[in-house]
Amino acid sequence: MEGNRRVSLRLQGYDYNQTGAYFVTICVQERACLFGKIAEGTMHLSEAGCMTERWFYEMEKKFPDLMAEQFVCMPNHIHFIVVNQRVPLKGEKPLSLSTVVQWYKTMTTNEYIRQVKYGGWEPFRRKLWQRNYWERIIRDEAEYVKIGEYIENNPARWKEDTLFVCE
Repeated sequence: MEGNRRVSLRLQGYDYNQTGAYFVTICVQERACLFGKIAEGTMHLSEAGCMTERWFYEMEKKFPDLMAEQFVCMPNHIHFIVVNQRVPLKGEKPLSLSTVVQWYKTMTTNEYIRQVKYGGWEPFRRKLWQRNYWERIIRDEAEYVKIGEYIENNPARWKEDTLFVCE
């Protein structure tokens, strides 16, 4: 059953419940381009793309100790930075990055399903999002700036990105 074993992308031994900044990438299942198109280096969001951005900023309402810092929606994936500021008091449950990402995937999937039924959005196969997600712990201000520039410039580099391009 080796083929069914799920490989963890998490840094071994790191506590993802602790405060800090995180860079996250979540991909659409099968890298389907559902969130808009890129023309001349600019992302033009579909209604579904706008929905992904709206739910990103809702994170701060759901998780008051979380700062939703930067976000870009690409045709088939999203990148964002969040900062977990929660310092749990004794006996209080910490805020984990996986909880935040799971909540985001659930909210966006539920809305997408509603819009497929009632709003004419393009259906997706099986799941909206890939099962896993990619994250990086942002270790210092210089790395934060570099990742922020990456997010901001991502649409302009779309044609060079052989991992994601689907046009």
